Amino acid sequence: MDHNLQFVAHHGYSVLFLWVLAEQSGLPIPSLPILLATGAMAASGELSFSLTLAIALVATLIADMGWYELGRHKGMKVLNFLCKMSLEPDSCVRQTELAFSKQGLRSLLIAKFIPGLSTAAPPLAGIFGLSRWRFLLYDAIGTLAWAGLFIGLGAAFNKQIKEIEQAISRFGASLLTTAIVALALYLGWKFIKREMFIRELRIARLQPSELKEMMDAGEEVVVLDLRHPVEFEADPYSIVGALRISPEELATRHDLIPRDRDVILYCT
Repeated sequence: MDHNLQFVAHHGYSVLFLWVLAEQSGLPIPSLPILLATGAMAASGELSFSLTLAIALVATLIADMGWYELGRHKGMKVLNFLCKMSLEPDSCVRQTELAFSKQGLRSLLIAKFIPGLSTAAPPLAGIFGLSRWRFLLYDAIGTLAWAGLFIGLGAAFNKQIKEIEQAISRFGASLLTTAIVALALYLGWKFIKREMFIRELRIARLQPSELKEMMDAGEEVVVLDLRHPVEFEADPYSIVGALRISPEELATRHDLIPRDRDVILYCT
């Protein structure tokens, strides 16, 4: 067995707990590899299937409950901060708002399967005052489905996982090291793309103080409030005179936007 996987086998429960806790706390490290690995080890009798599932559940609920309480006490600022930590902050906010507005409480059942939504859904549940017991119930069901699926897949394909491990080991590498290198390359590429995109946005970005100066000076500008209704409900304040249109309504209400003056877009 690869020496890195031997370490996971000897400290499997601790590694699983810390790994899942870190991901659910907002760090961009996917739990899929460790869930598959522990599932494969459970199939070969090195770990307990039920205990790995229980540990993944406990680690997730600890992190999710923390974000829930922050959302409950700090409001929308928590969601915006959390999404800034992700590699795709804009889609993180939008996915969360769309899922929650369409599915409501049921979004917690599928949240773990959707990148971004997994960590962003708990604070949003707190923002809208979902009771703690209902949150824990739905979050636990969703977590059991998510962790159970991938641990089960690891158990079902344990032979293939070990074959991959052996093939990689023949080249002098390790399965865990290869996974870490691949993850690092992926994160690096996503980070570069994000920085390039943000650099382009900065060229056309306007600070709130600059907008106020323009409005105080009497400049004719249109402020288009593009926030999702869910976000507006959580933070029901708007810029004076702003035209509120959600992105989904642009196709049908775009004729309300004046074409003879500058348009300032306000999103999140």
